[in-house]
Amino acid sequence: MPKSLILRSIKSWFLKDSELKNQKENQEHETHSWWQVMCLTGVDYFSTLGYQPSIAFLAAGALSPIATFILVLITLFGAYPVYKRVAKHSPDGRGSISILENLFPRWKGKAIVLLLLGFAATDFIITMTLSAADSTAHIIENPFVPAFLHHKIIITLILLLVLGFIFMRGMREAINIAVFTVFIYLFLNIIVIVKGILIIADNLHLISQWQNLIWQSNHQNPFIIIGLALILFPKLALGLSGFETGVAVMPLVAGKDEEQKVKNTGKLLLTAALIMSVLLIASSFITALLIDPKEFAAGGEANGRALAYLAHKHLGLVFGTVYDISTIIILSFAGASAMAGLLNLVPRYLPHYGMAPSWAKASKPLVFVFTIISFLVTIWFQADVDAQGGAYATGVLVLMTSAALSVTIIHWKDKLKWPFLLITLVFVYTTILNIFEKPDGIRIATFFIALTVMTSLISRAMRSTELRISNVYLDKEAESLIKNDHDQIIRIVAHRPDNGSIEEYDFKDNQARELHHLGKDEQLLFIEVLLGDASDFDAPLYVKGIQVGKHKILRSHSPAVSNAIAALLIYIGEKTGKLPHAYFGWTEGNPLGYLFRYIFLGEGDVAPMAREVLRQRIPNPKKRPYIHVS
Repeated sequence: MPKSLILRSIKSWFLKDSELKNQKENQEHETHSWWQVMCLTGVDYFSTLGYQPSIAFLAAGALSPIATFILVLITLFGAYPVYKRVAKHSPDGRGSISILENLFPRWKGKAIVLLLLGFAATDFIITMTLSAADSTAHIIENPFVPAFLHHKIIITLILLLVLGFIFMRGMREAINIAVFTVFIYLFLNIIVIVKGILIIADNLHLISQWQNLIWQSNHQNPFIIIGLALILFPKLALGLSGFETGVAVMPLVAGKDEEQKVKNTGKLLLTAALIMSVLLIASSFITALLIDPKEFAAGGEANGRALAYLAHKHLGLVFGTVYDISTIIILSFAGASAMAGLLNLVPRYLPHYGMAPSWAKASKPLVFVFTIISFLVTIWFQADVDAQGGAYATGVLVLMTSAALSVTIIHWKDKLKWPFLLITLVFVYTTILNIFEKPDGIRIATFFIALTVMTSLISRAMRSTELRISNVYLDKEAESLIKNDHDQIIRIVAHRPDNGSIEEYDFKDNQARELHHLGKDEQLLFIEVLLGDASDFDAPLYVKGIQVGKHKILRSHSPAVSNAIAALLIYIGEKTGKLPHAYFGWTEGNPLGYLFRYIFLGEGDVAPMAREVLRQRIPNPKKRPYIHVS
């Protein structure tokens, strides 16, 4: 087989779903009961039990149960009501990012989206790397695993490679598997927690020891204890993960109408929050009382796997191994959930803005890119669960803060603004404190933001000369102006309207005929493209036919003037069967300035850019509309 044919086959396989992306976005999703979809989100949310108790103890020590209780209050009375309203205002599953995009139109909204996409990338990428790293910890610490597998970076990279391979082959959402996995995992966790509570009940002196440790460390002052817990709880913010995913899967939730779908999503969020709240408090309590603090430290047997440590110690090697397998599976599913989130989020926004290469519409190239990035992050953090906690929490908290802010803005004119403003301030405080305590999170988020912005701007510049007009629609008057041209060779004059007077058009008509040597018998049509939202990348073109005195005008709105004129010329050529002519005057000014205005403001030096759009669209110059500049 020729080498070129092999390369074309690989390219075709790599990009085969890019053309179907837009069609799939408009298709209806297969829906399921809310509790089944909850299990799908639960592979991300509930899987944090695999590492949350150990991270909580490392962050807060003996105060971890109290700090966890505060986290639960924030979950139930902060995160849940915020995301319940996010679901109401974003039933398509786009979440708080789309709400803010709509609240801040044009480039302001695009800038906010790019910023939040950077934090979302931090959240999802670290979800994959942290989950894989914790899976590795459960594998290595299991006594049945041979010593030659005790290489956490290599094992973590292999797990990420397997995840990427699965998505390369194509993976449908398997809700039934998620339901089975979550039920088994929660059941095993309940057994471990109940066993831990029974041990504590038989050894009540453990509670006294824990209380004495807290009292001695904090001078027996309850206000100091509560104050410290309030300061420390942001370090436990990983326990808040999952709400953004809960909204993202809304299209999968069954409901007879949009209102019922929103209600069912509310049930999903509340049930997940209640289950997780009980498990978080109980797990932090038994791990704080039953595990020697030194085992939580790096190298300790409970590091990154506190509940698994208790399962092995108090329920035996067989049960502990079953627990490990269950944890490894659900953590792997958490990585899959994050990858699916990225594959849903990036193509939804960036290509629409013209801020991603055309291959970003295909899943496989994105999987390849995200897998490589996850490799780099794993090596950077040495596959350390604790080291990645700050970066993960940063991504989670910024998204939750943006959600709270968007809901606050929506309710700004009613009484609900005050409780939501308070919730927003709590999340702002939590985010700032987390960033201050673990700056690695903001560093990696900054990297993702910079990478997103840089690639977006480069892509926008490179794709700016695409046609960008999806369809052209002419009203009856515009169609009539073209149809009634005597020789069907349409000649249009680009014109920027001023006051719209007959004298203005008389002057432009005479000027065009003189500069371009056109006879008095030639019919001229003025084309006026009024600038719309220049931050949009593509849009349909609607053209109206207007007559001012004897002058005939085609008028439209578009985010890019040059592209609109090129699209109209192509449409006219297809409609009449003859190549149209477009006439422009030279512009005065700095070419670089015009280039900037074209890329970001949709205007600039119209004539050369319109010709370039036509050249890229129609390679054969003999079939290309004519551009005249004088």
